[in-house]
Amino acid sequence: MSLILAIESSCDDTSAAVLRDDMLLSNVIASQKVHEQYGGVVPELASRAHQQNIVPVVDSALRKAGVDKGQLDAVAFTRGPGLLGSLLVGVSFAKSFAQALHIPLIEVNHLQAHVLSHFIRTDAGSQPPQFPLMCLLVSGGHTQILLLKSHFEMEVLGQTIDDAAGEAIDKAAKIMDLGYPGGPIIDRLAQEGDPNAFTFATPHIPLYDFSFSGIKTSFLYFLRDRLEENPDFIEQHKADLCASIQKCIVGFLLKKLEKATIAHHVRQVAIAGGVSANSALRNGLQQLGVKHHWHVFIPPLPFCTDNAAMVGIAAYFKYLKNDFADISLPPYTRD
Repeated sequence: MSLILAIESSCDDTSAAVLRDDMLLSNVIASQKVHEQYGGVVPELASRAHQQNIVPVVDSALRKAGVDKGQLDAVAFTRGPGLLGSLLVGVSFAKSFAQALHIPLIEVNHLQAHVLSHFIRTDAGSQPPQFPLMCLLVSGGHTQILLLKSHFEMEVLGQTIDDAAGEAIDKAAKIMDLGYPGGPIIDRLAQEGDPNAFTFATPHIPLYDFSFSGIKTSFLYFLRDRLEENPDFIEQHKADLCASIQKCIVGFLLKKLEKATIAHHVRQVAIAGGVSANSALRNGLQQLGVKHHWHVFIPPLPFCTDNAAMVGIAAYFKYLKNDFADISLPPYTRD
């Protein structure tokens, strides 16, 4: 049996979790509201907030798990990719904590952790995916279709050649001046609108790759032309615009995922990453699952955004292999 403390600090959420083997005991997240007034994450402010949050968040995670620090078998941390200043806070804390307790360190890749979140057990009846598993990893910084043959054997079948899907959604929200973070706002407003009200250009990209820069440009030019005719166009059609751009992006994602899954004869299909919280994407995947008789895995909302539970489950599978990290390892910003 293992008890692992996991720490996540790759962007603007400070999180700590405790896992007993693959069973989640606690998962504490401190979000940073300071970025809302700037319309995006400010790296310097994010790292300062992590410094303020890291100790109380770890303390809270241990208390909620009913675990004393002396019982821990390892400390896991997100090594990258992410914001350097933010990562440094989590990495430095994890190294110091592990050294003080004389227990090993486990470094975790942030993207792999998102995918492996499907293997977290929250109760005795949890059923994890089987391999091979097809996973659409989609967030503000990444969009990939991955074929998993084991926990750490992940083949990238397709990825974005420019912008990520989450970035395109956030950009659409910014163009309409909806606020930050834009993804949840567009999702909420879209449920009140007509997804067929407007259409936007979708690029023809070979095989399983994506491109979202053209969709962003199409949306921008469409609004520019309409605003010249009617300055109140966005306000009068806000819900329909949100529903239409969401349908365009989500439809593009699901079309590629469906194509890859059928071609590789896979029956287990999942989504992961921040955009996996999007209701249209979740519903669309469920519909595809019914259509093709797939076993579909959709993460609980707390595991969609950045959290330490996903770091902990990735660390658990490394712990089983005695795959520990040297204390000299630095964080990295890109994969």
